[in-house]
Amino acid sequence: MTTLLADLGPIAQLRAGRLPRRFAQLFVGLFLYGASLALMVRGNLGLAPWDVLHSGLIRYVPIDLGQMVIVMSVVVLLLWIPLREKPGIGTVANALMIGSSADLVMAELPTQHHLAVRLILTVAGIALCALATAMYIGAQFGRGPRDGLMTGLVRRTGWSIRLVRTGLEIAVVILGLLLGGGLGLGTVAFALLIGPLTQPLLPFWVVRLPEAATASVPATVPAPVTGEASC
Repeated sequence: MTTLLADLGPIAQLRAGRLPRRFAQLFVGLFLYGASLALMVRGNLGLAPWDVLHSGLIRYVPIDLGQMVIVMSVVVLLLWIPLREKPGIGTVANALMIGSSADLVMAELPTQHHLAVRLILTVAGIALCALATAMYIGAQFGRGPRDGLMTGLVRRTGWSIRLVRTGLEIAVVILGLLLGGGLGLGTVAFALLIGPLTQPLLPFWVVRLPEAATASVPATVPAPVTGEASC
């Protein structure tokens, strides 16, 4: 079943109410998102598609992975301009928080060498990313930069979400590999599992807004079931 979310601008998002619950869910979800990225990095069995690109880019610039996530979020947001995507509060929070929380968790979690531990971290990272995705999207504060790029391209091209998402992920993986990024079992597992894991979690976390808050909204949009940084 497709879960529908209100397509609200930043002011309307604030006026929609239930702010304590929604802000708490947004920020906890984004922190867990960054933590899931850190778990996959420390698992070292392959990164999520966008993180393959991030890991390739940091080979050429003097910043760490979390900082590159933030930089690329800003770059992707610039691509929203010709697509006329509408950013929300969650869009900005997503761009700023995920990389920072990933760096924080990685600083506390040492590199692992035992295969069993690395496998556990990779599986936990994928599962945590699915939960975090459902939480932050369900808070009704808008899409993250990479999900917004996907939905913007869908609207502009008329192609399916599946086609656009797959094309984007293949493109960033190829570019990341060309730059020296890491591809592995975790990358494939993430691509296969993140959608099926997020789909059943999302309806539970979508915060219902008062009808009056969304009465003037012309349409609702289907919630993407992707991982954002991807994670």
